[in-house]
Amino acid sequence: MKGERGYARFFAYIALFTFSMLMLVMADNFLQLFVFWEAVGLCSYLLIGHWYERKSACDAATKAFVVNRVGDFGFLLGLLLVLVSFGSLEYRHVFAQAADLTTDTINLLQPFGGQWHVSTLTLICLLLFVGAIGKSAQVPLHVWLPDAMEGPTPISALIHAATMVTAGVFMVARLAPLYNLSPTAMDVVAVTGAVTMILGATIALTQTDIKRVVAYSTVSQLGYMVMACGLGAYTAGMYHLLTHGAFKALLFLGCGSVIIALHHEQDMRRMGGLKDTLPVTYWTFVIGSLALAGFPLTSGFFSKDEILVSAWSAGSLGKTLTVAGLLTALLTAFYSFRLVFVTFWGPSHVDPHHAGHVHEPSKTMTVPLLILAMLAIATGYLGIPEFLAPVLAGPAWAEGHHEGGAAIMVIATLMGLGGIATAYYCYVASPGLPDRLAQRWQKIYRLSLNKWYVDEVYDRALIRPTLRLADRLWTSVDVAVIDGAVNGVARGIAWCGWLLRLTQSGQTQHYALGMALGAVLILSAYLLF
Repeated sequence: MKGERGYARFFAYIALFTFSMLMLVMADNFLQLFVFWEAVGLCSYLLIGHWYERKSACDAATKAFVVNRVGDFGFLLGLLLVLVSFGSLEYRHVFAQAADLTTDTINLLQPFGGQWHVSTLTLICLLLFVGAIGKSAQVPLHVWLPDAMEGPTPISALIHAATMVTAGVFMVARLAPLYNLSPTAMDVVAVTGAVTMILGATIALTQTDIKRVVAYSTVSQLGYMVMACGLGAYTAGMYHLLTHGAFKALLFLGCGSVIIALHHEQDMRRMGGLKDTLPVTYWTFVIGSLALAGFPLTSGFFSKDEILVSAWSAGSLGKTLTVAGLLTALLTAFYSFRLVFVTFWGPSHVDPHHAGHVHEPSKTMTVPLLILAMLAIATGYLGIPEFLAPVLAGPAWAEGHHEGGAAIMVIATLMGLGGIATAYYCYVASPGLPDRLAQRWQKIYRLSLNKWYVDEVYDRALIRPTLRLADRLWTSVDVAVIDGAVNGVARGIAWCGWLLRLTQSGQTQHYALGMALGAVLILSAYLLF
């Protein structure tokens, strides 16, 4: 951020965000949670649009704000239903009464004369989860997070990797006493997380913007956390939240280091051969990628395996989602080391004008990378699951012995190693292979490259019709009615003024005639009445 015009503004927003996030975490009631839930959303909007001179940054900030408002609408409805159902917004009061509400239902079709009874607790949990879907970038409200990379890289590392986007995960875990009483809501949470996990990983495989690869990786890893919470493994989800914050912040700041070294270049296809000129960035980046891939003895290895082992023990749905998690582990290892090999290995594709000036950034940037690299390993050894277990107990049906844990860990490790080996073969040993595969599987490749066309579907189904409706309302209501009424008053006053102006000719005889006529009228009125 050195030399930026908005330097002071940037750090003022960071301070406001930090305050808001701390207040959100320390909230003991739903009202405080909601107020600072909105505050961190505001800070995200302000920081994504930091470079407001760029249209892309303004569009990304607006997109993040609007998409989060969709989720927050559901969150607010859930909060109001909590107030109506429990008569309180205090966590302790709500949790104490939650068990008494398990048989209570709401007829959603009553206003229309129909019958559709839904558990009140389930409806509360689902509405609150809608807010988490928006804030934690879950399908189908995940589209804002990759575009949020328009903000400065430190914001990507702080807000969009480690803190704000995990607020939804934190909220579900914090409200575990409610979710534990609604198996239906937990199944919805788990499946949503699993779909997000796979979708984010498949999109990250083909992206060429270095920050977007890491951004879609964040979407995928958030899916891991949400899936864990939905399966009752809150401890595993929060454990991965912590370890992911360290190694993902490392990767984002590593991206920032590369971008600065290459004079703000973000296209991976214009990189390569940087491991010798950026040694600190390279080795710290490798550590972060190893942790993301779940390499043994890194923090990601412990937390990701904790999720998969817990999922395997969570019934038939858990076993199905474990398979999805193992597949995602393979894809994660592949795209994380695709990023490493394309950026740092192979021949250099750096712009010749800048190739001779590429060097390691200052210690202001490299020292944080070294600290985060140590945390990317050390956070796996802090005994977080044992620390959190007493306060994040899952539902009774999810408790029990984790059978087959060793086998799942071995398979997950093999998946990670297989993904790394495949990335090495594709981008180092046989560098032309990815292009040939892209040509052969063109439809699948374009599906991934274009992010499953989710943005395009939203554009055609929602954005364009909304803009057309707004344009019609603007012309037919705003312009024709509102502006017409205001302008009509102005035209009426102008017409009256024009009439009055005719009486002010400046001719003495006209004024004398007016006085005579006035006198005649007054006398006539006097005589008549």
